[in-house]
Amino acid sequence: MSSQIIPVDPFDCIVFGGTGDLAERKLLPALYHRQKDGQMTEPTRIIGASRSEMTKAEYQDFALAALKEHVKEELDDEQVKLFLSKLDYVSVDAKSDRGWDVLRDTIGNADTKKRAYYLAVGPSLFGDIASRLRDNGLITDETRIIVEKPIGRDLESAMELNDTLGQVFKEYQIFRIDHYLGKETVQNLMALRFANALYEPLWNSAHIDHVQITVAESVGLEGRVDYYDRAGALRDMVQNHLLQLLCLVAMEPPASMDANAVRDEKLKVLRSLTPIEEANASKLTVRGQYGPGASSGGPVDGYVEELGAASNTETFVAIKAEIGNWRWAGVPFYLRTGKRLSTRVSEIVIAFKEVPHSIFGEAGTGMQSNNLVIRLQPDEGVKQWIMIKDPGPGGMRLRHVPLDMSFAESFNVRNPDAYERLIMDVIRGNQTLFMRRDEVEAAWNWIDPILKSWESTEQPAQKYTSGTWGPSSSIALIERDGRTWHES
Repeated sequence: MSSQIIPVDPFDCIVFGGTGDLAERKLLPALYHRQKDGQMTEPTRIIGASRSEMTKAEYQDFALAALKEHVKEELDDEQVKLFLSKLDYVSVDAKSDRGWDVLRDTIGNADTKKRAYYLAVGPSLFGDIASRLRDNGLITDETRIIVEKPIGRDLESAMELNDTLGQVFKEYQIFRIDHYLGKETVQNLMALRFANALYEPLWNSAHIDHVQITVAESVGLEGRVDYYDRAGALRDMVQNHLLQLLCLVAMEPPASMDANAVRDEKLKVLRSLTPIEEANASKLTVRGQYGPGASSGGPVDGYVEELGAASNTETFVAIKAEIGNWRWAGVPFYLRTGKRLSTRVSEIVIAFKEVPHSIFGEAGTGMQSNNLVIRLQPDEGVKQWIMIKDPGPGGMRLRHVPLDMSFAESFNVRNPDAYERLIMDVIRGNQTLFMRRDEVEAAWNWIDPILKSWESTEQPAQKYTSGTWGPSSSIALIERDGRTWHES
């Protein structure tokens, strides 16, 4: 079975930070794949923009090296040649007038051509770039701007940043990207719920015991020392990635797949989250920080040793969240994320309630619930765990086994990177997988009291050994409710 490729209209993609890490690792490889699969039509152009002085030929060499390093399969020489021919480069300074006239001349005045500005730079430059795009006449009705997280570091700064962008661009032109929403399995969560009659009637507190959302990383800081120590895991992962996943699990069925219909339902979930404040934060949240330990590559330093200074910044967070509405009353959502954990895995576990009565006597000892496990990475797929009879004679013996669907095995296609889907959605003008302003601010409105309670109570980041599943208090967080973390 092959996927259907629908070409998009010709476009110009201008990548600010075009020589940076994100462009090298993700954006250029993603655009190459869309070229190779026939989704990009002529005359499409990709223009790198940054302060570095570089010729067009040198930027093409940079892009070629990025493809050789980060494209996993063998490169197609003809497609690489065609892709590189689409590249151009302009040296431009976001904080001065240098280079903007050259960028304007390079882009030209084709007002009807779709134009996407990807801001692969720090948020401190968003306002400067937006205003200079406006002042240089580089914004049309067909212009979109793509901004990466973090959208602020609290509610106040997020509102200020949104105001800054909103002074230049209309809301329909602003695409706040969260790459987790572009993952194939996240899209399949929508299909599982709303394209099948099997699950949606059971998707409520009458049948679901609890939900777990885990985003675990086995790596440490990886060169993000300055940013990470200012942010921490709560800002870096929970405010955006984990809360977006929670919204997709918990939202009501939208009227359609229209972008605002979907985002309206997500917003309702964020506004229904039960507040976590100073009075209950120590009971419902866990902060952790990895210490020395071991990974698959051998011994590793702790966070403080990597940072080279004392710090209480959390590299691990676990939260017991609840949603105050009829569908989810009494159903806890356990969230956890961290660095230097046992393995790299992102998954959502829907734990259904146990059967109310076992008819199997001793054979039914150890019966387990019918967990639905949605794996985002690695090895994207879906498993529905069920109880069956163990085959063979000798009486009734029950086993807990998965109905397993691996996307790579089932569809025999390359699993596209999330950025490939999201960039093409930007060109189409489809905002379904992007965060609206009020979503971002509602998420911060729930996160801010947690941050403030940690600061006011000086809740410490508890040490955990690298290569484990975090501090013991995160295990206690779920086990005192008679539950346990799912570990694949």
